[in-house]
Amino acid sequence: MHINIQSKWFLTLALPVTAAAIISLSLLLALALASRAIDEVAAQRQRVLVTLTVAKLEASVAHDQESATVWDDAVRNASERNIDWLDTNLGAWMHSYFDHDAAVVLGQNLKPIYQFIANGPNAPRTNQLEKAYRPLAEKLQSRLASGDRRGVNNKALSIGEADVAFVGFRPAVVSVKPIVSDTGDIEQAPGSENLHVAVRFLDGDLPTLMSKDYDVERLSFSVSKPKDDQLSYVALTARSGGTVGYFHWIPFRPGQSVLQATRPALGLVFVAIFTAASFAGGIIWRRSVRLTESQAELRHQATHDALTGLANRAYFTQHLDTDLKNARAHETHSVLFIDLDKFKEVNDTLGHPVGDKLIADAAHRLRELLPTELIARIGGDEFIILLSPQHSNKAEEIANAVVATLRTPFLIDGVFVTVGASVGVATSVGPANGDELTRHADIALYHAKAAGRNTYAVFGTHMDELLKKRRALEHDLREAVESKTGIEVHYQPVFSAETNAVVSLEALVRWQHPELGFISPDVFIPVAEDCGAINQIGAIVLEDACTLMAEFPDIEVAINASPTELAAPGYPLRVLSALAKAGIKPSRLEIELTESAAADENGRMAQAVSTLRNAGIRFAIDDFGTGYSSFSRIQKIEADRIKIDRSFINEMHKDDSRALVIAMINMAQAKGLMITAEGVETHEQREQLMELGCDHLQGFLLSRPLGPAAARALLADHTYECAIA
Repeated sequence: MHINIQSKWFLTLALPVTAAAIISLSLLLALALASRAIDEVAAQRQRVLVTLTVAKLEASVAHDQESATVWDDAVRNASERNIDWLDTNLGAWMHSYFDHDAAVVLGQNLKPIYQFIANGPNAPRTNQLEKAYRPLAEKLQSRLASGDRRGVNNKALSIGEADVAFVGFRPAVVSVKPIVSDTGDIEQAPGSENLHVAVRFLDGDLPTLMSKDYDVERLSFSVSKPKDDQLSYVALTARSGGTVGYFHWIPFRPGQSVLQATRPALGLVFVAIFTAASFAGGIIWRRSVRLTESQAELRHQATHDALTGLANRAYFTQHLDTDLKNARAHETHSVLFIDLDKFKEVNDTLGHPVGDKLIADAAHRLRELLPTELIARIGGDEFIILLSPQHSNKAEEIANAVVATLRTPFLIDGVFVTVGASVGVATSVGPANGDELTRHADIALYHAKAAGRNTYAVFGTHMDELLKKRRALEHDLREAVESKTGIEVHYQPVFSAETNAVVSLEALVRWQHPELGFISPDVFIPVAEDCGAINQIGAIVLEDACTLMAEFPDIEVAINASPTELAAPGYPLRVLSALAKAGIKPSRLEIELTESAAADENGRMAQAVSTLRNAGIRFAIDDFGTGYSSFSRIQKIEADRIKIDRSFINEMHKDDSRALVIAMINMAQAKGLMITAEGVETHEQREQLMELGCDHLQGFLLSRPLGPAAARALLADHTYECAIA
């Protein structure tokens, strides 16, 4: 009996306990080893990620600089020592847009022309800045003088020098870039270029931003190596080989989390051990899945654009080079280079959040149109597509479809936004160079823009010559604007609907090219906007209008102002100064705006309008009904008049268009606004508009735009009225 009792005890208690102990200890040992291995793999991958991110810092700062330093305007304004311009474009803007902490523009003698230092604790002193950038600036100037072009490619537009160094006692990325021409039209003696210095501190908010972007816990920067063995770190070294400091963080330890989660389960009763083991295995599996997903997400972030989810430039370039290098002799590949038309206007008028949503929606449409092709976002509003050999034979058809799908209005936050797109197409057969194919597509894109935008162009050998012609046109326009030769202001009369008398004139700019003859505003105005000459053209029109009003004291004149002009610093002062110089009462000038002024996010346009209206200048909303804004937003614009767009007048014979015109007139009358109808070309339109209550009429039926002499002859005849009265 005693033996039977002992055997039962052994079978029911000792053996299960022993087996459970062995299983528990084995499981605990296995979990400990596995968790350590998982933690080591996770920590190593995090170190690789942070190392790659830190390595990109210098290139990122230099790339940020090129957005403003490779620019004709920057060359001119730096040479002219235009401090306000330098502050707006190379100083404060670099800080607000790229988070640069300091910027310096250096002359040929390497003395500061301009300097910007962001406010805040531990801001560096001038001598500390100079000590950090001086060696880099001297080396860069020497390279420029010797004609060194190493490092210039499709990713870097100019040579530069960058390093990590101490600015005072603070570690920073210091990058020096030359200020050079983007068109090649401005020649500078090698080594005489002005230089731009950008500084990005490593011990400020940069680690916090990196920590959020790459999901690294408590990423920090310190000058000395961390003594805590629980922290992971990577060293940051200067070109001299010296260590500037260390990025350190709390490493991701999925294995440790698993071990801690499963330890309580090992103390359960013997039967629960096996359940706990299964549960622990499930936890390990789920943790591994999460780790794999996290790694996949990190890889995706490194190769894709955060806003759109499309591939980024680096991934696209790598994929393109591989495909073209391994292409068979008969295989065809095509690249489509896409640029959204008028995107800058949307950004400036409706704000960056709307611009970001527009970019995301455009990317979504491209993915829906070409779900199997490689699509990348390579810039603010630029996309690029690689068509596989199966689709490259339909490159033109696809390009046309891209233009059509991006031409359709976007509905963003209750507002319809229309932009359109220009597309450049380039094709290669067999093995080819990816950079060259991309360059051909870029040239074709430039051709599509020059052809009027909202279309596509296929690269041909003739396009290099056409590109030169476009640049020549930009050059000639700049010369014409600067010399005021060939730029002429014409005037279209505006008539009273009741008396048929001339009540005012609208100033319209014209360009007579010395060799090409008359060039349409539809051609040269976009060129002026692209090359930055639109503000100078606006100044010429304003000056001529003031001269005309000085000659004829009874006439009023309207001029057009683009959103870029209106939002420019000092615009109200320039207008009021021109009027005062000519002795003109502000009430005789009317400024015509587009509806985009209703979406003035930063308030600059609204402030300019308010200032000028308080001085007595009147405002009109031009091309009413065709812009981005709804009626409710238009009612917020401070204006004295609306001008109904010709597109509605031309369609007045249709009931729906006539109803829209009536609604516009009723809204304007309810607000006490004057009403002008544009594009009146038939007697029927004139009669209907008079009956509906329009105050003034304008159009070819009444008078075409008149040259300077004809306009003055018209005004000299004080009894002149509409000839069709």
